[in-house]
Amino acid sequence: MGMTLDEYLAINPGNPEKRAKLRDQMLAEVHAYRLRELREAQELTQTDVAEVLEVSQRRVSEIERGQCDRIKLDTLRRYVQALGGTLRVEAHVGERVFPIL
Repeated sequence: MGMTLDEYLAINPGNPEKRAKLRDQMLAEVHAYRLRELREAQELTQTDVAEVLEVSQRRVSEIERGQCDRIKLDTLRRYVQALGGTLRVEAHVGERVFPIL
């Protein structure tokens, strides 16, 4: 009989650093997809948002695909404002949460 997934992972745990990096990438993509959903709910195109932000449509696409590692905070703030929202940034240190913006 074959192994369960838990049994396999107990024997072959893999690379925890790589797993963490992939998890972070996946979460960035999920969060970015939510931005896309908000934009579409406002019946705005990527080009519409790009014009408000004064960036290329390609840059809006990158933001919505989770490629935010190089994005400026101001660009993300303006993206959210273009959708009628407000950007909130928090720092989580241990159990404490510190509002930044």
